[in-house]
Parts: sequence; C-alpha cells; structure tokens
Amino acid sequence: MAKFVVPPKEETAVTMTIRIERDIQEAYGKLAAKTNRSRNEVIGMALRYALDNMDVDPKDH
Repeated sequence: MAKFVVPPKEETAVTMTIRIERDIQEAYGKLAAKTNRSRNEVIGMALRYALDNMDVDPKDH
C-alpha cells in the first residue's frame, strides 16, 4: 500500500498595503459578501483580470 505523503505548502502570496477610496473598499466588501468569498480574494481576482486585459498606450513610452 502506498504511503500518504503531504508535500510542503508553497506560499506564493505576499502581503501588500495600499490606500484606496472608502467607496471602493465598501463595494468590494459587498461583492465579497454576495459571492461568499473574502474581500482579499475578490480584489486579487480583479487585479489579475486587470493585468491580463490591460494595454499600455504606446504614446506614454
């Protein structure tokens, strides 16, 4: 019988502090409650979406 092996957890998340407007924080709090996810998880999903769908104006570089 094969042994049950639990590999070490790979921690890929980091802690970051940002300042945002209160209404944005409240909107993410409501969305988190509505979707049964943490606010942190919803914000992380939004940041990933923004990175994956963002274009930089070539005139700015």
